Amino acid sequence: MLHFNTILHPTDFSDPSEYAWRLACCLARDHGARLMLVHVKTTGQLLYAETALPQVESCPEVQLREMLQEITPSDSRLPIERFLVEGEPAPALLEFMQEHPIDLVVMGSHGRTGLDRLVMGSVAEQIVRQAPCPVMIVKQPVPETVAEPTEAIEPAFV
Repeated sequence: MLHFNTILHPTDFSDPSEYAWRLACCLARDHGARLMLVHVKTTGQLLYAETALPQVESCPEVQLREMLQEITPSDSRLPIERFLVEGEPAPALLEFMQEHPIDLVVMGSHGRTGLDRLVMGSVAEQIVRQAPCPVMIVKQPVPETVAEPTEAIEPAFV
């Protein structure tokens, strides 16, 4: 079985990031891992379409740090470190991973396709391709609870 000591969660403060955060917290709890929460403050001017990421890049650094502080783990006993780095998202995250011992990345994805993906690129795709560790991409909300099956399921052997 894989064991994770350090789980990285990159956030852009979007809903998919929140879904991934919930899963990262569960995995950290189950593995006794520490969490590293990171946001990349983009440098330069971004020329994205209207469907671009939330406009947090224009926020002052103090406000971004406050937003990072507001993200808390589901279990207050989980060790967490918060980082604010600057640069373009994918390269900055890959550099961060080279500088820190990361065992797993759990990140959200907006699931863009077509022209949006072509214009904006996919940070998640770049991380999956180049990360030095496993990467888990979350696009949908993680259920709060898992419903128990109403009938016993017989194992099938072929």
